[in-house]
Amino acid sequence: MPLFYLRRLTGSQRSEKANRHLARYLAFIAGATNAGGLLAVGHYTSHMSGIISTMADDFALARMRFVLDSFVSVLSFLTGAFLTTLLVRWARSRRFESEYALPLIIEAGMLIAFGARGRIFTGGRVMDIIVLLCFTMGLQNAIISKISDSVIRTTHLTGMVTDIGIALGRIISRQYRDDPGGIDSPQEWAKLRLLGSLIVLFFVGGVVGALGFKYVGFLFTLPLAAILVLLAAMPVVDDLNRTRHPAV
Repeated sequence: MPLFYLRRLTGSQRSEKANRHLARYLAFIAGATNAGGLLAVGHYTSHMSGIISTMADDFALARMRFVLDSFVSVLSFLTGAFLTTLLVRWARSRRFESEYALPLIIEAGMLIAFGARGRIFTGGRVMDIIVLLCFTMGLQNAIISKISDSVIRTTHLTGMVTDIGIALGRIISRQYRDDPGGIDSPQEWAKLRLLGSLIVLFFVGGVVGALGFKYVGFLFTLPLAAILVLLAAMPVVDDLNRTRHPAV
């Protein structure tokens, strides 16, 4: 990838094109991590609706140990999103270029930790791995959410599928002249293409992640982490250079 492309992809100066491209990369990473995590520990780690529903079932059945596990998973996802916000605001207050790149670097570190933790503790208690993955997915989801003003998510698909249904309904309703609310515009079709591509890439990432964890094992997190580091490297390097050689 050209350096100027990587600089624009995760730098503080945003464009719609950069937002779309970054969202697609992260959707692939999320799909791979989520599916791989299921094979590795038997648990999805980005589906908060499912986790909370499971927590409610366990509470009704008085299985309080599992209720606590689910609560900790949700809290970990929330903490990841919370940390992303702190990092972005901290970097922005110092006018760093890496305000969105720093959370990606941390996510890469979490994926490496997941791989190392899994190799060391395979067959043992997996709750610590689930917590780590939930934190990672919360961290990532908050990045693209902040970049897109909460329009795009990359770690779960419910909202995106809903938005596709809404957009299709608007386009179809435009066929009726007495419906002024119908929208049939290049922007609407562009939104459909973006959301559709995110769902496809999440699926492709899931297939790749499942195969990777099946045949490679926990070390498959390393190429995923390497992709994140590649995406985030240039703004971080720019900030380091600026810190070492401040303008006079």
